Amino acid sequence: MSKPETLTRETLADAAPVPPGEDRSAAPKRSRRKPVLALVAVLALGGAGYAGWGYWTHGRFVEHTDDAYVQADIAMISSRVQGYVKSLPVEENAHVRSGDVLVRLEDDDYRIALATAESRAATADRTLARIDAQIAAARAAVVQAEADRDAAEAQLRTATNALERVKGLAARNFAAVAQLDTATEDHDTARATLAKTTAAVASARAEVNVLIAQRAEAEGEKHQLELAVDQARRDLDRTVLRAPADGTLANLGLELGDLVTAGTRLAALVPDDALYVEANFKETQMQGIAPGATVEVTLDALPGQRFDGKVTSAAPATGAVFSLLPAENATGNFTKVVQRVPVRIQLPPEALATGQLRAGLSAVVSVDTRTGDAAASRLASVH
Repeated sequence: MSKPETLTRETLADAAPVPPGEDRSAAPKRSRRKPVLALVAVLALGGAGYAGWGYWTHGRFVEHTDDAYVQADIAMISSRVQGYVKSLPVEENAHVRSGDVLVRLEDDDYRIALATAESRAATADRTLARIDAQIAAARAAVVQAEADRDAAEAQLRTATNALERVKGLAARNFAAVAQLDTATEDHDTARATLAKTTAAVASARAEVNVLIAQRAEAEGEKHQLELAVDQARRDLDRTVLRAPADGTLANLGLELGDLVTAGTRLAALVPDDALYVEANFKETQMQGIAPGATVEVTLDALPGQRFDGKVTSAAPATGAVFSLLPAENATGNFTKVVQRVPVRIQLPPEALATGQLRAGLSAVVSVDTRTGDAAASRLASVH
């Protein structure tokens, strides 16, 4: 077929009349639409297959929740003694180190109390020294009384022998009655002297025991006074409130001259290394979540960054159990509500090192249930 003939036929086709309601360009458009639709279908099937493969190999093992927030073990700063605020070396939202002074209270009364307690303790030491001297003197008196008793025993033996001799002589009429009376008197006197000295020994020993008991009482009083000194010193030290850990001071509601009472909450300290994520998973998601499971954490405050965390523990009860007004399902109508269990997630050091995390920030977590202690137990039971 020659070119002129082709052009002639195309020209004739274009020149042919078009039936009413028919678009001459519809046929070429339909011919171009078919490849595009086929390509879209192939791409859709490929995407669906890729998504299905991802779900089958990974997605079905991952539990997600956006009901998660950054939490911290916040230390509440309160005073254990009463006093007026003397100085505030730090300001609110300031970063402090462990041991830094946060609040100073007036300590004049506590210094006086400490000096009084120390003075009483010193008096107790002098009391013990006096009692020790009395015990030494009483023991010396015991020794002297025992010596007097020994002398009385010797005199009694002599008087007894003399009386026996005089009695023998008197029986043979070789001694006068006056001699017998004198010997009897000496014997009775010696026996009375022995009884007296024996009683003196007992009295001296009793005095020693009394003094020893007094010393024990004095030692007890001294111990109490020493405890009073220690308590007074501790109260004096408590007039200075220090930071228990490195962190940021918040919620400082004090001014100079304010009266602080024992137990009053003065400020809050958010430790640097005590931030973690608490995720509230539905009860239907908890089957594979166990300590040790790896977690992918994204934070709204750090867009575009992902961190690898780890499940450390799960609460022993749902959040509803620990609420101020727990639900009472035994009365009235019942509507089943899916409960949530708080799960604690440890953040990696690189997340804490950003310095941008704050307690209460929102997070999104994804837990891989194939990891952790529960997965290890399942694998061990299979093998």
